[in-house]
Amino acid sequence: METTVLPLYINGEFIRKSPQFDNISPVNGQLVSKVTYADRADVDNAVAAARAALDGPWGEMTPEQRSALLNKLADAIEARFEDFVAAEVQDTGRPLSVARSLDIPRAIANFRTFADMSKTNVSTSCITYNADGSQLINYTVRKPLGVIAVIAPWNLPLLLMTWKLGPALSMGNTVVCKPSEETPSSATLLAEVMDQVGIPKGVFNLIHGYGREGEYLTQNKDIDAVSFTGESRTGASIMKTVADGVKEVSFELGGKNAAVVFADADFDAAVAGVARSSFFNTGQVCMCTERVYVHRSIFDKFVAALKAKAESLVLGAPDGADTEVGPLISHKHREKVASYFKIAVEEGATVVTGNRIPEFGDDKDGGAFVLPTIWTGLNDDARIIQEEIFGPVCHISPFDDDAEVIKRVNDSKYGLVCSLWTTNVARSHRVAGQIHTGIVWVNTWFARDLRTPFGGVKASGIGREGGQYSLDFFSEITNVSVKY
Repeated sequence: METTVLPLYINGEFIRKSPQFDNISPVNGQLVSKVTYADRADVDNAVAAARAALDGPWGEMTPEQRSALLNKLADAIEARFEDFVAAEVQDTGRPLSVARSLDIPRAIANFRTFADMSKTNVSTSCITYNADGSQLINYTVRKPLGVIAVIAPWNLPLLLMTWKLGPALSMGNTVVCKPSEETPSSATLLAEVMDQVGIPKGVFNLIHGYGREGEYLTQNKDIDAVSFTGESRTGASIMKTVADGVKEVSFELGGKNAAVVFADADFDAAVAGVARSSFFNTGQVCMCTERVYVHRSIFDKFVAALKAKAESLVLGAPDGADTEVGPLISHKHREKVASYFKIAVEEGATVVTGNRIPEFGDDKDGGAFVLPTIWTGLNDDARIIQEEIFGPVCHISPFDDDAEVIKRVNDSKYGLVCSLWTTNVARSHRVAGQIHTGIVWVNTWFARDLRTPFGGVKASGIGREGGQYSLDFFSEITNVSVKY
């Protein structure tokens, strides 16, 4: 059987050439496809095509026309729903049920939501009364920011890519998109659909490669802004690269997120919620919980219940009828996560469950699986509690009062999300207001309204995405002031 070769997509053309790199399944370690490398010339050509497209038919479209085209794009993704599911699953190894209920529906929603928002967006205006009796009428005009570099991660590939593409395109920008080398398939399929529905040449360009190719993109002087989701270290590197050009940046970076379970919490709901926030997508969501703080009065009971829940989770292949937890994205990432198994023991942690690589006795032993893992017993300055691991792991600590736990939650260089579990309404509002994160959830996790702001503080990011916040970032906003 001939191996599929995934192409670049530049200026409306699909490009297959050498060299190529391997796309490996995290489920069994077997070859999924070959992927075309983009060299610096390819990257520069993609940026030049995007720049030229700003002055073409795309630049002449009204918001209503762009909205209609993006809704057509969403319809085309929906028509190939199972193809996108298959692409996402083969790269990530996540259960079919997750791809069908989250990844692809959310990608469709990202285009539809921002298509609708852009055509109904209302600019602001005001009247200024001058001392000499004259007046000024001021109003705002939104113009495309220009050529956007979109660099997307591997953990929720299509979801997070379209989360940026939806508002960027709806506001009339053009894009050069680089997916992770680990997850090239759904982005390539998206390029096919872009081509199919008639997105003008150069508006959407796709390059493949590793970190070097991402550097080529951010180093290009014709890029006007960078929207990036990924590691904090990479975000810092991009900031340095674009600083001389004073480029716009929007970063959603790492997290070391906390969950706080108060004594008055709905116990069963809290156990289920923390299990989901710690182990969903094999812990590979920037919002996953790795630090759990439980009131001392229910600590032992909670640890036992979460242990039982973790050990009941079914690890398996994506198409397994009972599969709840898939593999990590790669063997390389598994090496990182597994290194923390050793670190935890060296630091003196009590291993409640997991802390090892499972054995299946079949081809899944060639995959990148680890067991859901729970630790206790460490102080807050331990590496296990301070460093982002990005796997299905959490450490549980007891606490005694609200002031103490607020201080401990905030004792992190990260500040992305936090979840609180309590039935006390006053406590939920009081504590939420003192937590230094971009999002605080109360009695839930991973609940999103696409109109609300998403992003982190400290090392977890710069800026906000979602709703009007995304439209603002992807726009050049001009004030027009007219004297009369």
